[in-house]
Amino acid sequence: MPRCWSAVSGQDEEVLRRESLKDPIRERRQFAWRAAAAGLVVLVVYLGVLGRLVDLQVFEHARYVGLAQDNRVHIVALPPPRGLIYDRHGTLLAENVPSYALEVTPEQVPDMEATLAALADVVALGPNDIRRFKAEMRAKWPFKSITLRFNLTPAEVSRFAVQRYRFPGVDIAARLRRHYPFGSAMVDAVGYVGQIDIRELQSVDARNYEGTSHYGKTGVENFYETRLHGKVGYERIEVNARGRPIRVLERQPPVPGEDLVLSLDAGLQQVALRALAGRAGAAVAIDPRNGDVLALVSSPSYDPNWFVDGISSARYNALRENAFRPLFNRALAGQYPPASTIKPFMALAGMQYGIVKPDEPLPAGPYWRIPGDPAARKYLDWRASGHGMTAVAKAIAESVDTYFYPLAYKLGIDDMHRFLSRFGLGKPTGIDTVGALSGLLPSREWKRRARGQMWYPGNTVVAGIGQGFMLTTPLQLASATATLSMRGKGFRPHLLRATHNPRSGAITALPSTPLAPVTLHSSRYWAAVITGMKQVTQQRNGTAWAVFRDFPYTVGGKTGTAQVTSQLYNTRTDEASIPYKLRDNGLFIAFAPAEHPLIAVAVVVEHNGGGSRSAAPVAREMIGYYLKHNALDANGQVTFKPNAPQDLRLQPSQSSGAAGDPSRVVKHAAQ
Repeated sequence: MPRCWSAVSGQDEEVLRRESLKDPIRERRQFAWRAAAAGLVVLVVYLGVLGRLVDLQVFEHARYVGLAQDNRVHIVALPPPRGLIYDRHGTLLAENVPSYALEVTPEQVPDMEATLAALADVVALGPNDIRRFKAEMRAKWPFKSITLRFNLTPAEVSRFAVQRYRFPGVDIAARLRRHYPFGSAMVDAVGYVGQIDIRELQSVDARNYEGTSHYGKTGVENFYETRLHGKVGYERIEVNARGRPIRVLERQPPVPGEDLVLSLDAGLQQVALRALAGRAGAAVAIDPRNGDVLALVSSPSYDPNWFVDGISSARYNALRENAFRPLFNRALAGQYPPASTIKPFMALAGMQYGIVKPDEPLPAGPYWRIPGDPAARKYLDWRASGHGMTAVAKAIAESVDTYFYPLAYKLGIDDMHRFLSRFGLGKPTGIDTVGALSGLLPSREWKRRARGQMWYPGNTVVAGIGQGFMLTTPLQLASATATLSMRGKGFRPHLLRATHNPRSGAITALPSTPLAPVTLHSSRYWAAVITGMKQVTQQRNGTAWAVFRDFPYTVGGKTGTAQVTSQLYNTRTDEASIPYKLRDNGLFIAFAPAEHPLIAVAVVVEHNGGGSRSAAPVAREMIGYYLKHNALDANGQVTFKPNAPQDLRLQPSQSSGAAGDPSRVVKHAAQ
């Protein structure tokens, strides 16, 4: 009993002790503080959430609406239709034709390598296509579409359309493709476009080239890239969850590039290329009255359409390795000794500086020596017997070397350089294209600077017949000939004649640029030289008489034969025994009709012998075609007037005003 009582009483004591330690007021106070802290935390969290909602709904509303829109709205660049290029008669030289391209958006493709491998079974993909695509993919944002293959065939478009579901991020895009109807006949002047590269993008306003895949590479296409390109447009397109277009929300149409009307005559260009017959050479024709370049041809040539969407490695290597260098534009960059074509200009210089007189006959034997040295080198004439007493006209007609040796020696290289430069030799022509070189008009100062040598009298003597250091381009020769034919009145050679606004239809003519006139002390000097040049083609003793003896128009001309090696061979050596690259270059300059020139021509044919045999027939074909089709009536009267640009009727093209959608082709021509 006492033990049980003891246990119970111990428990009661513990309970009584605990109850005696309770403090209800303190506990209520603790609970209140804890509840307040928890409420404050909840309030802070609530206010934070509320603040964020206010920020999203009020302050960042526009931004997030835009982000949301981006999930369903795409902005697509609309590249502008490239301006067309016409010849002087409104014939299309460069047009835009509908085509389809295969485009890939990298961020939408789950496995790029697998996709490319699968696509190769649907459309033809070459190594160049894959290499170019991967290079662009590294350089562009992944959300930007990249063209994988240009110019798909209808069969390829159909095959891909059937299997489109297999290729997320891959689609067909309708575009306009540049096309050159005349192929190789116009490439040296018009040039071509090719796929734009990073360097080119850095040189232009990249925003204006958004969606543009091509850029002018050579010729007029490059020089007038800004005029031809136009201004980019855009479309805001609503798309579904798979990225397929649903509707167009907004559209800003692109502004087409300007059309260019060139001074070229497409028919004359073709005639010149055919007349060169695949031989290495060049031909340039200019209207001497205004500087219009009528023809600019380099031979052999190539098809610019090969380069538009990327030329294959095999074809490009074949062009590069071709011994006749078809990629080299000889008309602009070919630099040749002018040979005897320089003699009319030398005769003018001799008369201007009082070295010779127009009608004064001088002895012209089989050779000539520098005075004061009986043992000096003999400078031979091309005719072994010489020409006897010779005046200016005869010296030009018969190309008398021994008349021009002493003339050049007495004139001196300084006055020679000073006078010939007035005709544009040795300096840029200023033509509106790329790749034109300046030739070389030597002088004492040039030789000292370039060669570290002094100038010798022998250098002057050979320069007097267009040999030695002197170099000219076919374009320079044609321009100088045009100025001579107009008795010193010259114009800067140019290719652009007018521009055409495809939206308004307005055609704006561009004025010619006069050059500083070549003035002489007497008009008799011009008359003597032009008489000699007419005798070249009209008199039996003229060096080109055999070529022009039955020609219906009066032509002033001058032949030239430029040696490309030292005197290893003479005129009696069988040409077939001379290695091709050591044979003479043939040159010919001409203008017609001689008294009222409408065309001036310069022709160079490489390694084909004398100019009368190789180059003069090319000039005859060109002059005959141009005067027959453009200038003279059946009675030989001058009737030609250049087409006033406002009267041109431009041929329509398949150019699209809908940023390359072939389903919306519009006529792109003046009405």
